[in-house]
Amino acid sequence: MPPMEPPKSVTAKLEHLGEQVLFASRWLLAPFYLGLAISIVVLLIKFMAELVHLIAHAFTSTESEVILGVLALVDLALTGSLLIIVIFSGYENFVSKIDHSGHKDWPAWMGTIDFAALKLKLLSSIVAISAIQLLKKFMSIDKISEREIFWLVVIHVVFVVSSVLLALSDRIAGHGNHAAETAAGSREAADGKH
Repeated sequence: MPPMEPPKSVTAKLEHLGEQVLFASRWLLAPFYLGLAISIVVLLIKFMAELVHLIAHAFTSTESEVILGVLALVDLALTGSLLIIVIFSGYENFVSKIDHSGHKDWPAWMGTIDFAALKLKLLSSIVAISAIQLLKKFMSIDKISEREIFWLVVIHVVFVVSSVLLALSDRIAGHGNHAAETAAGSREAADGKH
């Protein structure tokens, strides 16, 4: 007969219950990620509308109008990619791991991005989106004021400097090496299975 465990105190039981409730509360984030997935559908609708507009006016548009239309499509595609990064990385980092063993085309970066790498990917995507917005404004520079261009450049430079400083601080803290090691380890494991 195994020895009897001493009865838990009321405080220990309450602490255990509180920890279980806090741990389960992570599932409250799941609807946020589902909402972001639905917003990708909205982006797709807007992308298709822009594409149809671009195709419909392909022969009558000027070169700069076509370039602006293509830049709008690139901007929407980058925003959709940013949402995918946030959805998958956020879900895996904060809610639950996704079992991707049955998905042969599962991207290598999914499941290997920690919170530090997620911040860097987000900021680099924001810099790219900001650069496209700035380029779109430069394409129609005769229609906007110098003040507006000044502030767009300042905001873009702030994003660039912020991303460089974040990358440097993560490298100094050693976070960048962890993400690379994790990705290399998962690739080696995948290669070992084949």
